[in-house]
This record gives sequence, C-alpha cells and structure tokens, in this order.
Amino acid sequence: MDGEVLERYYQENLEEKIIAYLAKVKHITLQQAMDIYYHSQLADKIHQGKEGIQYLDYKVLTEILCETEPELFCEK
Repeated sequence: MDGEVLERYYQENLEEKIIAYLAKVKHITLQQAMDIYYHSQLADKIHQGKEGIQYLDYKVLTEILCETEPELFCEK
C-alpha cells in the first residue's frame, strides 16, 4: 500500500469515528452527524491536511468541532 492510499484509508476511518462519536455524544442520528461533520470547517481542515489536525484523536476532534462550530448544532 503506498502512502497516498494509506492516508486516504486513515482519513476515511477517522471521519467514520468522528461521525459515530458525534452521534453518540450529541444524541443525534448518524445522518445528522454526517451532515454536521461534512458542513464543518473541521472536515475541510482534515481533507486539506492542515496543521496535522488529521492525526489527533477522533474524540478530541469531535470536541473541537462542538466547541468551535456551535452554530452547526442549532436548529434553523
């Protein structure tokens, strides 16, 4: 497995863990958690590999998402 394939695998696995954990801690559906995650700046940062953020623990990343983007959790 080359580095690019391994990186993509790691990123997909990380995103699945963030979404599942977000659904659990916020008591929301997986679909709602996916919508929140994929509309977040955190997802953009992970996809871009900014600041090595993709190497943090998924629980830490979920906390960052909840603290830095509370508007994603508000009903519109």
